[in-house]
Amino acid sequence: MHLVTLIPGDGIGPEITRAVVDIFAAAQVPVQWETHNAGETALAESGSLLPQPLFDSLERTRVGLKGPVTTPIGKGFKSVNITLRQKYDLYQNVRPAQTTPGITTRFEGIDLVLFRENTEGLYAGLEVYD
Repeated sequence: MHLVTLIPGDGIGPEITRAVVDIFAAAQVPVQWETHNAGETALAESGSLLPQPLFDSLERTRVGLKGPVTTPIGKGFKSVNITLRQKYDLYQNVRPAQTTPGITTRFEGIDLVLFRENTEGLYAGLEVYD
């Protein structure tokens, strides 16, 4: 049995992560989910965008599945995604893309993987002004 931290997220996040949990169950993947909130949901519940029990769970399980999370707009809040990337040194964001056989698309035969660097520039929340 694999212990995995599940972060449902905000907005459509819970719907997306629920579908993944259902797929894992249908495929009989031996996973035990440890659910913790982040983002606006966590802020409303605990007063923190990233509560300490979430970090404790991630450090214990070393594996996490995270839905989209919202960071409130305005001063005083650091992006949830950037905080997680920096804390756990998540260097790469891997995005596969493939066309699906039987589905008509503008371009056929697409099979590629994008590797996006997470730790520098605007994607990491670092801005440089000259």
